[in-house]
Amino acid sequence: MRNLKAFVCLFIVVFGSLSAAVLAEDKIAVIDVQRAMFASNFAQNKIKTFQESSDIVALNAKLEGSAADLKAMTEEAQAKSMTWSSEEAADHQKKMAYARADYDLAVKKLQGESQQLEQEIPQELGQQLQEALAQVIKEEGITLLLRSESVISASPNNRITAKVVDRLNQLTDAKE
Repeated sequence: MRNLKAFVCLFIVVFGSLSAAVLAEDKIAVIDVQRAMFASNFAQNKIKTFQESSDIVALNAKLEGSAADLKAMTEEAQAKSMTWSSEEAADHQKKMAYARADYDLAVKKLQGESQQLEQEIPQELGQQLQEALAQVIKEEGITLLLRSESVISASPNNRITAKVVDRLNQLTDAKE
């Protein structure tokens, strides 16, 4: 019995020190893949071009115009609704419904265009991101990489998102 306790204690000490040595050799890093991708110069330029495109400018103008129309109609209804006949009130409600439909349609179009862009950027940057990530992992000697979404806390020393963005910028700027 005494030999068994001694063996168990020796076993714990030996394997405990081995696991500590293994952990000491591991380098753990954390990355926010979405942030790395969308913070790149390529993505920022693509977003800027998107926002300045004539279709998006026109959609934003339509959205702002519809919102202004709705606001004006609401204010008019608040000020004058007590003096309106039932036909005038119904006509005003109809106009507001049309303005609301225009507003909603512009919002849906803008959301659709934005979602399309949000899908295009990862598709276009996927290969370069993988390459940038592989280079940073190799240079830093990282043995375990975690997504930031799955990490509760990490020191700034463990975060490599900015390094990957820099490397991604180097790779994409060189190809342009």
